[in-house]
Amino acid sequence: MRDFRRIRRSFGRRHGLGLAMTAIALVHAAPALAQEAATPQSGMETAPTNQIVVTGTRIVRDGFKSPTPLTVMTQEAIQNQSPTNNIADLINQMPALAGSTRPSNSRLAISSGLAGINTMNLRNLGEVRTLVLLDGRRSVGSTITGLVDINTFPQALVKSVEIVTGGASAAYGSDAVAGVVNYVLDKTYEGFKVNADTGITDKGDGFNYSFNAAIGKSFADGRGHILLSGEYAHKDGIFQVDRDWNQLGYRTVANTAAAIAAGGPASLVVSGAGTWNTTPGGIIRSRVGGTTSLRGIYFGQGGAAKQYQFGSLSDSSQTVGGDWEVNDTSRNIGLDAQDDRRGVFGRLSYQLTDWLEVYGEASYNWNKTLFNAGPQAATMTLTGDNAYLINALGSAALAGVTSVTLGTSASDLPYRKNNSTREVQRYTIGAGGEFQMFGNKAVWDAYGQYGRTDTHELLRDIMNTSRMALATDAVFAPAGNALGVAAGTIVCRSSLTSPSNGCVPLNRLGTGVASQAAIDYVLGDPYRDQTFKQTVAGINLSTTPFATWAGDVSVAIGGEYRKEEVSGYVPTEYQSGWSVGNFRPTFGSYNVKEAYLETVVPLGLGAEFNGAARLTDYSTSGTVTTWKAGLTWQPIPDILLRGTRSRDIRAPNLNELFQSGTSRTNTFGTNASAYGQYAGATFRELTTGNLALKPEKADTLTLGGVLQPRFAPGLSISVDWFRTKVKDAIAQFYADDIAQRCNEGIQSFCAAIVADPLGERDYYVTASPFNFAQVKVRGIDYAVNYNLPMDRLFNNGSASSLTLNGTATNYLENLVDNGISVPVDTVGQNSGQSSTPKWIFRMSATFDTPTYSITAVGRGVSSGTYNNTYIVCTTGCPTSTAANPTINNNHVDGTFYTDLNLTTKIKVGGYDGQLFFNITNLFDKDPILLPETGLSANSTYSDLLGRAFRVGVRFKTN
Repeated sequence: MRDFRRIRRSFGRRHGLGLAMTAIALVHAAPALAQEAATPQSGMETAPTNQIVVTGTRIVRDGFKSPTPLTVMTQEAIQNQSPTNNIADLINQMPALAGSTRPSNSRLAISSGLAGINTMNLRNLGEVRTLVLLDGRRSVGSTITGLVDINTFPQALVKSVEIVTGGASAAYGSDAVAGVVNYVLDKTYEGFKVNADTGITDKGDGFNYSFNAAIGKSFADGRGHILLSGEYAHKDGIFQVDRDWNQLGYRTVANTAAAIAAGGPASLVVSGAGTWNTTPGGIIRSRVGGTTSLRGIYFGQGGAAKQYQFGSLSDSSQTVGGDWEVNDTSRNIGLDAQDDRRGVFGRLSYQLTDWLEVYGEASYNWNKTLFNAGPQAATMTLTGDNAYLINALGSAALAGVTSVTLGTSASDLPYRKNNSTREVQRYTIGAGGEFQMFGNKAVWDAYGQYGRTDTHELLRDIMNTSRMALATDAVFAPAGNALGVAAGTIVCRSSLTSPSNGCVPLNRLGTGVASQAAIDYVLGDPYRDQTFKQTVAGINLSTTPFATWAGDVSVAIGGEYRKEEVSGYVPTEYQSGWSVGNFRPTFGSYNVKEAYLETVVPLGLGAEFNGAARLTDYSTSGTVTTWKAGLTWQPIPDILLRGTRSRDIRAPNLNELFQSGTSRTNTFGTNASAYGQYAGATFRELTTGNLALKPEKADTLTLGGVLQPRFAPGLSISVDWFRTKVKDAIAQFYADDIAQRCNEGIQSFCAAIVADPLGERDYYVTASPFNFAQVKVRGIDYAVNYNLPMDRLFNNGSASSLTLNGTATNYLENLVDNGISVPVDTVGQNSGQSSTPKWIFRMSATFDTPTYSITAVGRGVSSGTYNNTYIVCTTGCPTSTAANPTINNNHVDGTFYTDLNLTTKIKVGGYDGQLFFNITNLFDKDPILLPETGLSANSTYSDLLGRAFRVGVRFKTN
């Protein structure tokens, strides 16, 4: 009851949430809500009874109502509502999906291999805890963590997308902790169809186009069927931000010591602020020696020295007013990736007998992305005799100075780039059919599948740390030097003692001053090649062996074998010594053997029990059992009540087990009270795998009901409460957390930090994953669907219809407890991918006639906070701590976007066709703004591009 009282209180809060939720009761976001695969509902298609589809269960039986909630997006709804040429962009708008990785929010995933992919993340429990299937089968991962890139599925043949929102490991195996997303292909498609479209934003950027085609044909009197499809898509990247919302100087800055002592907050949220300690041509932060104050001298075009005007308020990194706009780093961060993808898919099936159909499938997908991963920001030290420094400031200003510390965003250096390529292949052979068993129909299938992903994870224009240090240390050559150059020539200091080292001096002071030869010397393109292999074989049987007084008892049994492998190659010169990347090859494999049993038992009086159990044996961690117990009760045809309790698992993936070492370099935070001796120091971090990991265990409970009143045909309303608790969750601490925990006196963390043996940074930090965390997610799903034939209104035999849909999820809790830090519930934070807004909602209305259709979509999230640990105050503030800092404003707005799709039905040469026009973000609403440096917007729950247009045509023959 606590949860439901909380929901009532939350209605009507900021930004008209009460009005938005009232609208959801009338027009709803998800195109369909399904309780069963065999019962048609508005916006969804009826599944053939001989086709195994995901319904949260393996049972195949007409009229069976699964206790696990299921949402279905049909092909028609996808076409009417898709904002781009990628299905994943639409599915990730569903409120049950939160925090998914997409190209827009993976721009800085430089070393992880995630950049450019489209994944699914149910409940924001993490993508690794969402099982993604293609026609009910697993697919080889596109990353070492096993994440499936939806771009590799044949877009032209997707018939529907089914979202199972609840633990489903007992039915489908590991990783289905948060649920399952299944992409269903139209395997019996007859005819030929073509789709072509193109789009652009109203700013004139983000140009994109796509083309796909599919053909299906039966032969041998319908016993055989061939299916082919192909696609090509291109999207221009947007590599610099020129949107007004990113030019506001919206920042969080430190308050003055005097104001804090007088009871003010430790931090202030302001506008018109900028980062002063990093400028495009470099700025002096501090000096050692000498008497002249050099702080704030920055270098502009051609190296001209200027004095930075700090404004009214400044801290160690930011300033309010003054020259806050000098640093344009935020404008040099990309908004969208350049993307090229192409794929082919083929399927051949033949029905040998009434009980045996055999088939084979093959697919190949190629994808390449290019993205601006940000400027080459760095902190550096120049000696007092640096030639470029002397030329810029003069010898007199540097009298007695032994060194200066500078910060630069290095506008002379090209921005860092992700430029990765992936090739994904899948090959499947299988058989299935129907036959009589125990006097009833039995459905069976068996298959073997091999998948392979080859990745070329290329980083471009990355700093080589040792070469950068050598090139930056530039001096005037003395007379008679070993290089044979004239006295006073600027050279690398190292070249005076090693003339053949090839070093080219680099001027870091100013813009337009660096030579191309020096840039070529200090930058490189590190890469890693990896291959992921997946071999799967499975068999399933569903039948009705007997009946009781209450009805038929159905049973499904089956088993699966799976092997996962990874191998890689990294040239020695790219394994260390770079500002990012520092790849190392990973090798390893594991296998899984499992068997399951599931049953549906009618209990009478409209009640049915659905139970399942699965025994799984991992070669790395042993045997584990998962189970599910569900109950449905339909006391009258209008009402269905349902509930499920399940034990689910997620086994450690290849990366968590075998990672040989991913390295990165960075700087610890500057807060001395939090970081102690490590404050401001540089570090090199190595993350490795852990073979001692065991599977995570999750307990999920869902309770809900569905109302389909007979007095309002076509209306369906559902409410489902859910709670998932994950124990022994696999997680890890990284360098910043390790340093802070060490500063708190936890010696096990101090052991992970040592002096850097390579001398590249101050410290060397090691990190590995462990089973130590607990995760808890809780919330309530709402769904409304109403299909209204227009002849009910006008009584004129019209074939027109109005379909209203809506879904919303009220997230109540998302808490990670690592056993050391104070747990923080991130629900209500609108600050990033790991946070979850309190409300995510989506609604649509489609008016469909024989000649045209109009679909309007509303989508968004509720307002929230920047960080749930903040204490908001303006006067009389408590003492600010690392666990609970004080701030003057912790509010972050929500957002609401409107999309519009117009489709007209045409005929060309006897072919049925459609001409469509789509407007995304019709009113050009800004993204959710965040008070932080860089790209000051939430790239996970926001639309960064603004208003965009797309136009296209579809043709098909039957």
